[in-house]
Amino acid sequence: QVQLVESGGGLVQAGGSLRLSCAASGRTVSRYAMGWFRQAPGKEREGISCINRSGEITTYVDSVKGRFTISRNNAENTVYLQMISLKPKDTAVYSCAVGGYCSHYDLETPGNFGSWGQGTQVTVSS
Repeated sequence: QVQLVESGGGLVQAGGSLRLSCAASGRTVSRYAMGWFRQAPGKEREGISCINRSGEITTYVDSVKGRFTISRNNAENTVYLQMISLKPKDTAVYSCAVGGYCSHYDLETPGNFGSWGQGTQVTVSS
């Protein structure tokens, strides 16, 4: 079973940057696609980015495209989310999860992912 732990969140001013990490243990995640999701207070969980097993295919939701970059290091069993030009509306708890595939459909279907981490809080002040 895979355990995921997110880190790297924090408080940042609008326009700032953060790099989130998702460290896996218990099993290698190189066999899985990985996704980043976020959930703001009072809102549903939103899939924002995913990456396939090899890292060759990445997908982003339109609201973060051009500002967020997902990457993975299978040797370190870790997935990253580099976030730049952060906006107050990016404020949320960010979580990672493992999945079978990476596509826009999969980002819209959180049930296709599992082994959710507890998340890391990202707060962007205006």
